[in-house]
Amino acid sequence: MAKRLTTEEVRHIAMLARLGMTEAEVERMRDQLSNILEQFDALSRLDVANVEPTGHSVDVNTVLRDDVPRESLPIADALANAPRTEGDFVRVRAVLEE
Repeated sequence: MAKRLTTEEVRHIAMLARLGMTEAEVERMRDQLSNILEQFDALSRLDVANVEPTGHSVDVNTVLRDDVPRESLPIADALANAPRTEGDFVRVRAVLEE
């Protein structure tokens, strides 16, 4: 079983995270952080030698189509709805000034 955090340890963690905490908050966080550490301790005791590594706990199938290369739109069609164009480009107002 993981040891419970002390009040001083929680104050140190709060200082490192630049968090101001009241005494009640320190005490609540001591309990909550200790419970989290107990959960990690329980997980570390599990035998996972024969468990296949996975990124997801269930199979994930994409609903998107395959990305297949094909001809792009003609430039005139791509620029048809642009408010302003300049040659083969969309013309926009300057965002940054020098």
